[in-house]
Amino acid sequence: MTMFNILATSAMGLESVVAKEVRNLGYTCQVENGKIMYEGDERAIARSNLWLRTADRIKIIVGRFPATTFDQLFEGTKALPWEQFLTKDAQFPVMGKSVKSTLYSVPDCQSIVKKAIVERLRKKYKVNGWLEENGPIVPIEVSILKDQVTLTIDTSGVGLHKRGYRVGQGGAPLKETLAAALVLLTNWTPEKPFVDPFCGSGTISIEAALIGQNIAPGFNRDFLGESWHWLPKKVWDDARMEAEDLAEYDRELNIVGSDIDHQMTNIAMENAMEAGLSGIVQFKQMQATDFRSKDEYGVIVTNPPYGERLGEKKDVQKLYRQFGETLNNLSTWSFYILTADEQFETCFGKEATKKRKLYNGPLKTDYYQYWGPRKNNFRKS
Repeated sequence: MTMFNILATSAMGLESVVAKEVRNLGYTCQVENGKIMYEGDERAIARSNLWLRTADRIKIIVGRFPATTFDQLFEGTKALPWEQFLTKDAQFPVMGKSVKSTLYSVPDCQSIVKKAIVERLRKKYKVNGWLEENGPIVPIEVSILKDQVTLTIDTSGVGLHKRGYRVGQGGAPLKETLAAALVLLTNWTPEKPFVDPFCGSGTISIEAALIGQNIAPGFNRDFLGESWHWLPKKVWDDARMEAEDLAEYDRELNIVGSDIDHQMTNIAMENAMEAGLSGIVQFKQMQATDFRSKDEYGVIVTNPPYGERLGEKKDVQKLYRQFGETLNNLSTWSFYILTADEQFETCFGKEATKKRKLYNGPLKTDYYQYWGPRKNNFRKS
């Protein structure tokens, strides 16, 4: 069994959520800004790609070392066991970034790393001349932070937010990874009603359903690492079999998404169907301010309009006020609302129980959490 240093990357503010997911898979991890690091075998790589709902990518750390000169970068890279990961014909594009480091020219660092790997592989595989590079793609990244070099291989390929179910979207779609995090941060449980009254293309509701039925988010997509010789097909097959066994497809859920735009609710239904959740999640056209429910202890998770464009802010803040009045009658419910509007609490008419800073892409937002009352002596939301 070969052990690897695994790196799960995450958006800022979501590190603790990803770390909890990693621990739930059975791995001990360390957390840094945007990075969750842990050890695992080939199976851990496959399981991480399949199961981590809130991580961006799963990478392998090939090596770490200090470097302030190009010679140190070259020799440090060349000393690493690249033949363990790269076949003689592998394609290995090198990406890079450098922050607060002596070696600040990213193109030069990429070139040096590439040359060092080529030299090592030519020697190991006894190749004279150029390497063909017409085989499996193995993306490599050189990251230099404060003169510390980290060299990684990306096992995911397309980012993990690409679940494969989104056939349509609106103008400002929420990443699936962030949508999943919004749900996980609520402590919602599947026996409770779940509503998104600004559902757009349905991402939050769909992610809630995947969580509710314990469906691995990567179950219906492929990963770049599946084409590599050192990650056997059996590893991926076994991981998918485990995911199939753990899924609870028969669990009934009460999840509703609504939107004022009927075109968006149609797109949401198509996305849910593509995710295999047709009939599990209900979508309907409705204004958020018309929402009513006789259910108790439900949870609302939503990403309403922000009013970022000039002239829209007053209308959006008026909507927040009306929405707050609408929810006054839901005394046992909990509300979780993501917005970039710093005046949200004033407009909504109530101070949040808790507020958490998150990033919706490059946009800094706050996640306003309004906790409902406890039920049966346990907080259910």
